[in-house]
Amino acid sequence: MITEVPCPAARDEPGGDGTRVGVDVTFLCMDRAPPGIPPVLPHGYSIRQTFRPGVAWYRGLYDAVGADYCWWLRRVMPDGDLAALLSSPGIGVHVLYDGDTPAGFCELDSRYAPDINIAYFGLLPAWIGRGVGQVFLHQMVARAWAMNPAVLRVNTCSADHPRALPNYRRAGFRRVRTIHEIWTIPDTLGLKVPAHLRLD
Repeated sequence: MITEVPCPAARDEPGGDGTRVGVDVTFLCMDRAPPGIPPVLPHGYSIRQTFRPGVAWYRGLYDAVGADYCWWLRRVMPDGDLAALLSSPGIGVHVLYDGDTPAGFCELDSRYAPDINIAYFGLLPAWIGRGVGQVFLHQMVARAWAMNPAVLRVNTCSADHPRALPNYRRAGFRRVRTIHEIWTIPDTLGLKVPAHLRLD
């Protein structure tokens, strides 16, 4: 399950230098905490919050998780801007570990309280298909609701893993709307853009 939230600056602008892609972005929300307790992580896994992560460390994790899904917004963000964002008390980076090895991460954004947004969520490629992603998601939903939000939000798009949207729905999110956006992904990033997304 992968998600990258687009921002206005990421949308297509005439004269942009890069690969133009068309994506369907689906906005989802959850108005109340799911009943019961979330499933328990498999043996050996844990979730640890990393406070004020370093830029290089964060970029490594972000790139490892998102390379196959056209995650690029944080790649083009200047180091100083990214450092300031990651040091914000409203940004929480929660890393899924398999033993002491990072297996994925979830970024909770509470800067616009009382809403909380799952800004990023995903697994490293080697851990996709092991069945831990859905449990990780349920655990992070529970952590988000422990912060007493009015609503919990997440976005996903057609560049993401095909199981992302169904898994969010199973976790309790409901679809709000879907819009079509055109992005220009800089070619200098060297990302492999799937053919079905390309407009050129």
